[in-house]
Amino acid sequence: MPRSDGRENNQLRPISFVPNVAPNAAGSVLVSFGNTRVICAATVQEDVPRWMKAQGVPGGWVTAEYSMLPYSTHGRKARDISRGRLDGRSSEIQRLVGRALRAVTDLRKLGSRTVWVDCDVLQADGGTRTASITGGCVALAIALNGLLGTGGLSELPLTQLVAAVSAGVWEDTPILDLNYPEDRDAAVDFNVVMTEDGNFVEVQGSGEENVFSSAEMEAMLGLSREGIETLVGKQREAILAADKPSEETLPSLGSSLKTS
Repeated sequence: MPRSDGRENNQLRPISFVPNVAPNAAGSVLVSFGNTRVICAATVQEDVPRWMKAQGVPGGWVTAEYSMLPYSTHGRKARDISRGRLDGRSSEIQRLVGRALRAVTDLRKLGSRTVWVDCDVLQADGGTRTASITGGCVALAIALNGLLGTGGLSELPLTQLVAAVSAGVWEDTPILDLNYPEDRDAAVDFNVVMTEDGNFVEVQGSGEENVFSSAEMEAMLGLSREGIETLVGKQREAILAADKPSEETLPSLGSSLKTS
């Protein structure tokens, strides 16, 4: 059965990155996965969390916050502050974003500072968490590149790029990068977070009142690997376009996933 937007089963939605959209942030990008749009902005704070000081943990910290703006969905979504607490979904997603970014950051090289990566969903059409991770990495890289350029860092703490994409089983067929109608009706929902060298950071998968076979899981992982390879290339282009740094300032960031 043809997909609702006419894509092939292994085809990403149109992906774009617009860097430097938040002038007061150290690094920022508007990332679009089709109709899903998220602003990711990195802010550098010259301090570390209290628990790091208390425990004598060396280095710095990278953390994230995630929110869906009230107008990001068809019906207005109340702000978390109006309820007096962060909802469970938002909390889970921002923890995931933070874990993904820390997985590719040498926190000792970061020094005694915290990088906050704020992910604000402007429009939600499926895959907001994967867009937040993918765009969050770009914002983080731009911020760290800036610190490197001004002498705040002696070497880049970012060891490689990390990206994420969704996959699923829809109409009995494994597909890549689900939009909202596909995500809503999918029998299986997967989110895959991978580094550019092909290693997994996290895999989230569940049957939606359904089960899935080993073959279907392998198919979804294969689709995700292909999609993330493309995303990593686009991430790198966005980082280099942010302020046109030389290739030498990103010495450890490869241009694509290793396949073996």
